[in-house]
Amino acid sequence: MGRWDKLVAARRENVLAALRAIREQKLRSFLTCLGIIIGVGTVIVMVSLVQGFNSTFIAQFQNFGATLVQFQRLDDRFGGGGPLPEEQRLRPVLTLDDADAIRHYAPAIAFVSPERWNTENVEIRCRGARTNNATVGGVTHSYPDANNHVVEHGRFFTGGEELHSAPVAVIGTGIVEALFPHTDPLGREIEINGRPFRVLGVMEKKGGMFDSGADQQIEIPVGYFDRIWPDVKRTYGCVIATVPKKPEWVDLSIEQGTEILRERRGLRFSQPNNFGVRTPERTIRMFRQITGGVSAAMLVIAGISLVIGGVGVMNIMLMNVTQRTREIGVRRALGARRSDIRQQFVTEAITLSLVGGATGVVVGIGMSHVVALVSTFPTSISVWAIFAGLAVSGLVGFFFGTYPAYKAARLDPIEALRYE
Repeated sequence: MGRWDKLVAARRENVLAALRAIREQKLRSFLTCLGIIIGVGTVIVMVSLVQGFNSTFIAQFQNFGATLVQFQRLDDRFGGGGPLPEEQRLRPVLTLDDADAIRHYAPAIAFVSPERWNTENVEIRCRGARTNNATVGGVTHSYPDANNHVVEHGRFFTGGEELHSAPVAVIGTGIVEALFPHTDPLGREIEINGRPFRVLGVMEKKGGMFDSGADQQIEIPVGYFDRIWPDVKRTYGCVIATVPKKPEWVDLSIEQGTEILRERRGLRFSQPNNFGVRTPERTIRMFRQITGGVSAAMLVIAGISLVIGGVGVMNIMLMNVTQRTREIGVRRALGARRSDIRQQFVTEAITLSLVGGATGVVVGIGMSHVVALVSTFPTSISVWAIFAGLAVSGLVGFFFGTYPAYKAARLDPIEALRYE
């Protein structure tokens, strides 16, 4: 038998011995590996949630167009935690005149859609049915082109209907499900806060992680919107959605729109913008930074669990060294070298940790599936996270098993044989 064959046979025997020890002392082995199980399971669940959120959020945001550029009063703030900074709170609102200026003086921009939105004190009725889960937008006829949100049934209102503030509306599929579950809504009448509107069309379904979103929207002419909620014009102003004429002109459209708004607001060269600019790329980057921070916090927790698990592995291996002192002496007397003893105990420690890591992977995958089944949180199992969890658990076993292995290898053979 060659040297390589002997090495493989020794490793296999060490692994089988470790598995026999785990099987014979299940409870002790489980308690030893508990920290590793928790750590690896936490990593799997965390990665699946973060990847699920990222992929779903990015897909939904890009549904509104990868080239969408939106000018708005405030900068984006995910979560909206805490009060607004004073500089943003004092910013002037964007107006319809601002949108007209961009439309006329920004040659790189193809479509401009000023929009006002309201979710508070909104009640939608149709005969006996009603819904309060709706967002009403006062928009122009350019809304579908600027937002990559087309009408699936019927039509959008025209420039003439917008000009005369006609009582017409285009609704999302969520509104159809709430008010017209078994009826064609086209041409029918709905009431928005008691005012009648005729339904012209139904927007295509966008879908979403939560119940709100584009499918819960109702679009009406901005002039009629101002009759129902006049305060929104003063406090909210509008957001201005734009689309460049060419996909590669996104940066140019941002530059032109920014210059126009800065000039209209009388900002000097040294003054920062007093408005925000949102693009899919910027929003996605910000979202990933937030989820990355959450991931880092979860990894710290997982790391603490893995260290605790590693200390448990080291303690159990030190106990094994004490319990198997005579066995070590016999092996040394029969010709085993110190390196053989080290390899034996290191292999057993790695095997024990890998069993804990594999159990943690199974637990993490199971918990991810449970979360996806009982909640709206999307999950996505990552193959690399599984391999990373197993690799880290193996490294924990190697690191924390090295000291007990060296302690076993340094035992004096004669003293070990005398040990009772």
